[in-house]
Amino acid sequence: MKEGLLMRFSIQREALLKPLTQVVGVVERRQTMPVLANVLVEVTNGLLGLTGSDLEVELSARCAVEDSDNGATTLPARKLFDIVRALPDGSRIDLSQSGERVTLKAGRSRFTLSTLPAAEFPTVDDIDVIERVSLTEATLKELIDRTAFAMAHQDVRYYLNGMLLDLHEKALRCVATDGHRLALCETTADMAVKAKRQIIIPRKGVMELQRLLDGEGMLELEFGKNHLRVTRSDFVFTSKLIDGRFPDYEAVIPIGADKIVQLPRDELRMALQRVAILSNEKYRGVKLDVAPGRLTIVAHNPEQEEATEVLEVQTVVDGLSVGFNVNYLQDALASLRGVNVMLCLRDGNSSCLVRDADNDRSRHVVMPLRL
Repeated sequence: MKEGLLMRFSIQREALLKPLTQVVGVVERRQTMPVLANVLVEVTNGLLGLTGSDLEVELSARCAVEDSDNGATTLPARKLFDIVRALPDGSRIDLSQSGERVTLKAGRSRFTLSTLPAAEFPTVDDIDVIERVSLTEATLKELIDRTAFAMAHQDVRYYLNGMLLDLHEKALRCVATDGHRLALCETTADMAVKAKRQIIIPRKGVMELQRLLDGEGMLELEFGKNHLRVTRSDFVFTSKLIDGRFPDYEAVIPIGADKIVQLPRDELRMALQRVAILSNEKYRGVKLDVAPGRLTIVAHNPEQEEATEVLEVQTVVDGLSVGFNVNYLQDALASLRGVNVMLCLRDGNSSCLVRDADNDRSRHVVMPLRL
């Protein structure tokens, strides 16, 4: 876009608020570069493009405008968003640029905002696409929703502070782990993938995608060497990738965990919620004692208080006792969808595999806790 053209457009408040809401979420309040506190505003042949970036994640949204002149500049993202949000419903907004200032008018309201040159705004153009995959928005949202909670947060093992996208010939898996628990969810589709690919999306990128995905349309995922790009009809989302090697997650999924406990998911969730009240606030440990037809859940704390829940279950296991962090079990159960769940155990020192009883598309591994 040529600098110096005096941009101008008109638009209804609601039509501008939606893309602006999408884009402003990417903009950090504290920035290393002043221009990154701004949103890039570009008008080209009746289309308005808004772009926000923090150098790790970039989001561009588009919408149609009226009575427009082509041009580009950058405006303070948070101020522009707050102004548009505060205007009355149904307002018609007229925005025009004059030199280094932009004037926004709506009814009797008038705002003058400072600008920074569009040329200073860093954008990701070519991501050197290696692979393209199409899938529904609902599918990607489900994959992320059922795994994102297990990502690490500010871990020194930087490759854990994100989510693995593992692309196979006919499957896409999302995997997240913080070293204490692991969440995996996969979808199968005929994707005609050239080769197996693994990329790690940083935490910020995952959280922004989770916020953006809300519909039933189609998405195009483009895997680049250093970026992932997700395109929907109204936005283009680009995230840098974490340069690191994700752990061999398949080796973490317990093999030979043949001691099966099956029970209704909601019953187990509610029992854990009650027992957790008296668990140790620091370690959050609960003990699971398994006997034929019965699961006993026990929690203690330093005040010598105790909580016990006894549940009827389907199992022939006898004399197995193992401890877990109750929060990790609750998170795993919350991300499952089935009526009944299976706890797959091996012994008192091994991790637990938690999954729906009727399918294994989503699997969760929780490491044991010594109590």
